[in-house]
Amino acid sequence: MPVVLPDAGTNVPAVVRAAAPADAAGIARVRIDAWRSTYRGMIPDAYLDGMTVEASEAHWRRILEAPPGRFSVFVAAEGGEVVGFAAGLMLDPPKHDCDAELTAIYLRADRRRTGIGRRLAGTVAAAQRSHGATALLTWVIAGNRPARAFYEALGATLVVEQPFQWDGIDLVEAGYAFRDLGRLVAACGGLAALH
Repeated sequence: MPVVLPDAGTNVPAVVRAAAPADAAGIARVRIDAWRSTYRGMIPDAYLDGMTVEASEAHWRRILEAPPGRFSVFVAAEGGEVVGFAAGLMLDPPKHDCDAELTAIYLRADRRRTGIGRRLAGTVAAAQRSHGATALLTWVIAGNRPARAFYEALGATLVVEQPFQWDGIDLVEAGYAFRDLGRLVAACGGLAALH
């Protein structure tokens, strides 16, 4: 059953639900818009400007059409339009004593700070916990202060900062761990996993 979220910015409530293959284009648009609005100055403009909805859509469609497994993708939709999404997966082997990962969480710029991101994070945590996860790892580009503050406000602890490469671009990433998924789910509104 979808979760209807109160929306601070419009009269249309956001609905958080499991993503379907038909959501791939909406997810791709949100991801690219979020990268372009968030990572300017951290990632070269040429890379950001070269991102295409078509390539990202194909990637997300493959994920969403894969057989059910231990990967979870959820969208927040308003009036049928995807305004945010989040994804998680089980880690085998675990990393930094975490057996699951929040692999993505992005919102349209005008939907940030409305509570949607918190609901998406809690929904992924609940879904991964239903797969047996006990701790959740997430990664953020170290210079993304708003994302770091978001994870810290939800109770994540910094476990590592390290250099990494993304498509040949040298960056620094920060890894955060949520060691108590029940606490994270409660902090995000106490959601049960959606299937």
